Amino acid sequence: MIPGSRLLDASPHKINWQQTIQICKDYEFLVLFTSTVGIESDVKLIRKIKEANPSLKIAFVGPHGHIKPDETLNASEDIDFVTRGEFDHSVVEYAHGKPLSEIMGVSYRKDGKIVHNAERPQLHTEELDALPFATDIYKRDLEIERYNVPFLLHPYVSFYTTRGCPALCTFCMWPQTISGHAWRTRSTENVAREVKQALGHFPQMKEIFFDDDTFNIRKDRVMDLSAKFKPLKFQWSSTARVHSDYETVKAMAEGGARLFIVGFESGDAQILKNIKKGATVEMGRNFMKNCRKVGIKVHGDFIIGLPGETKESIQKTIEYAKELDCETIQVSLAHAMPGTELHETMAQQGFLKVEALADSGGHQLPHIEYPHLSKAEMMAGVNRFYDEYYFRPRVVWRIVKEALWDSHERKRLYHEATEFLALRAERLKWVRKGGDFDKTIVSVPGASPASGND
Repeated sequence: MIPGSRLLDASPHKINWQQTIQICKDYEFLVLFTSTVGIESDVKLIRKIKEANPSLKIAFVGPHGHIKPDETLNASEDIDFVTRGEFDHSVVEYAHGKPLSEIMGVSYRKDGKIVHNAERPQLHTEELDALPFATDIYKRDLEIERYNVPFLLHPYVSFYTTRGCPALCTFCMWPQTISGHAWRTRSTENVAREVKQALGHFPQMKEIFFDDDTFNIRKDRVMDLSAKFKPLKFQWSSTARVHSDYETVKAMAEGGARLFIVGFESGDAQILKNIKKGATVEMGRNFMKNCRKVGIKVHGDFIIGLPGETKESIQKTIEYAKELDCETIQVSLAHAMPGTELHETMAQQGFLKVEALADSGGHQLPHIEYPHLSKAEMMAGVNRFYDEYYFRPRVVWRIVKEALWDSHERKRLYHEATEFLALRAERLKWVRKGGDFDKTIVSVPGASPASGND
């Protein structure tokens, strides 16, 4: 950590843009994590910030700058540099006074031209273990009660134990941009040490969420971590692929695993091949059976509109989801993020109808359309998916019974149900308008801090 630094997560802490500007007056260097969806509003914000603090230096980090460094720098003269790849050390070196010309993995302006320095090597186990614990920063700067994910216990704390993902899913942004396909791990000793510290920092915490791209990709590491977690007697959840066998899942349950977030994506075998999922429908079935045997809940992620989608395959996926019967689900429209193979393929084939990923209000917009399957038909499929899945008596009872004896869960369930019904109404209105309504809200794979994107 840099002495005197601060992590500001404005939205969940109810800090508005005016307050953000006031806070920035006290600093010399701002590192802003931006995205393709958010860059336009971020550029407007830093203009206001620079007006209040003209000497402030600003770096943009995140996948958008990594994919499009020239475009990002050209978006605003207020941006001093953007980072490409992992930025842990790039921003620290700059804060400590190192000239931009000597910092690897950054792009910046010099004499009216944009300069791209050499790529920065990825961090591996020894370097990852040397980084400060994220939970130290959480303790210093964040209120964990401000964060809510419906399928995680509240309050929770989230951090990574690995970087990268060897899977080749064509739609998944992080492995194709910043983190890469090389799977790089923190040592299990280092992870266990941060868990112990988090348990001390946050006695009110109900669980830890391991937000790795793929937490369970290697059996020996998962078994080792589970053995180290067991004596700590805490609950945890994680992302997971469907590759783990019964022995592994059982060890994870014994080590405190409560829930997995799993990207099943589709119930159509050919679609899974089209997106290079590296998993089959039958593997999903077996994984769910093993999870049920050991008592681990599953939050299932599904995507409508992937290459090969038809009205028939949408219904097949709905039936598959009902067969799996996950505790909860998320249904997204396929979204081709810049920098991904899916984006390139959709653009080449002419299925990428709109480049803009959000409307003027920041709401996610569908942007893939096939000759045989319109955006409105896919959105209708999302609505039907949720309705057929959740409006089943046993699912309604499963959700409600957990709230019967817990006042906090009752309040949270009411809040989530209200949001869900409002979102459902927006989607239905959009479908009736034929895809022209300007207030669409669509969940996008990978956009949530806790979504199965692998």
